[in-house]
Amino acid sequence: MVFNMLWSSTLETLYMVFFSTLFAVLLGFPFGILLVMTEENGLWSHPKCHQILEAVINVLRSFPFIILMIVLFPLSRVITGTTIGSTAAIVPLAIGTAPFVARMIEGALSEVDSGLIEASESMGASNWTIIYQVMIPEAASSLIHGITITIISLIGYSSMAGAIGAGGLGDLAIRYGYQRFQIDIMCYAIIILLLIVQLTQWIGNFLILRRKKKLGQL
Repeated sequence: MVFNMLWSSTLETLYMVFFSTLFAVLLGFPFGILLVMTEENGLWSHPKCHQILEAVINVLRSFPFIILMIVLFPLSRVITGTTIGSTAAIVPLAIGTAPFVARMIEGALSEVDSGLIEASESMGASNWTIIYQVMIPEAASSLIHGITITIISLIGYSSMAGAIGAGGLGDLAIRYGYQRFQIDIMCYAIIILLLIVQLTQWIGNFLILRRKKKLGQL
């Protein structure tokens, strides 16, 4: 019985983390690109637009996750039809993480050598061509590193979401380990979460190493 509970809760956590990461990246990536493009001396310099984007992202980042999840309950109900369970938790997880993804994208793309961008511009490349064919490939290692950190953060967020009915290993640890004093189940849940984090970090490091070898940086 314990194994079945751990297995189903682990699958719920992986389900939440996978789709939350997917949607957070889909939401945050465009904003990160716009932050880089609209900054001073950017490809499409637009200070007012940049300030508005920064303000929106900073406001969303300032919300504690538990509060943001409660605030977004109505949106979760509209999208998923419920406010309880793993599927409903994906909405606030993705929206809450998207600003961090945007900042991560901004930081990674800002590290690209300006000489490459200027050379591309001199050859007549459009702004979007420079973004997708020059900046993103050059920043791939930093992007992988940032997404890895995002996934690990979402593992932690999904555990916190278990406190308010999201399911997963966090919910299992709270309901059985804390409320029913079954410390063994709490320990098992923590060990599984640690293993997931370690595996995620290992995969991220492997992809970064592989990318650097491909570029001849190692």
